[in-house]
Amino acid sequence: MLDPGHNPTNYQHTKEINRLVNIGTNRKECDTTGTETNAGYPEASYTLDVSRRVRTILAARGAKVLLTQNGDRPYGPCVDERARIGNAAHADAALSIHADGAPAGAHGFHVIAPKSLHAGTADTRAIAAPSLRLATTLRAHFKAATGEPFANYLGGGKGLMVRDDLGGLNLSTVPKVFIECGNMRDKQDAASLTSPAWRQRAAQGIADGLTAFLEGSPAGPADGKR
Repeated sequence: MLDPGHNPTNYQHTKEINRLVNIGTNRKECDTTGTETNAGYPEASYTLDVSRRVRTILAARGAKVLLTQNGDRPYGPCVDERARIGNAAHADAALSIHADGAPAGAHGFHVIAPKSLHAGTADTRAIAAPSLRLATTLRAHFKAATGEPFANYLGGGKGLMVRDDLGGLNLSTVPKVFIECGNMRDKQDAASLTSPAWRQRAAQGIADGLTAFLEGSPAGPADGKR
């Protein structure tokens, strides 16, 4: 399951996306509009484009690929529904595709895995370990395909975070991670994220990472090096 972060028309439905939903451990907004580059290229456009490219590559390899949204909804889906879609499909792997909105000068990508927790309606104990393997596998292949460095502004420069505050992870019952492909507010990263050629390399790296995970291959080249 591929989950294109946000929705291109979320901004037209602020009331709906601002309502609170259960994320397992507490309540958060249904969704947000996402960020954008300084020139106005929306994160939601990026995530949908890359998700479609990944789907094409994986489908050619024989995978059955489900998208949580394909630009065919007025807003959302909400973060809790995004998790339910993957759960209902019994997806072998689920990935939320995003781009960050950190301050200028912060650049690079990182992958987010769920923390093992059992609280409220969240129970990620069974998926924490395979999700971490998915995260490290994806991290290696994305770096190898794009040359994008690990984020220099969080995660200790390792390109990996483990979090318990994201509903899309907390409520998942299948292995799932997020990828923040770069910082849209950084000039260098924005040049990559807005380039169709780079987005194709990003899609290739994501597809290779998912393929390696599904085939049970090792995490990949050390530190993402070829």
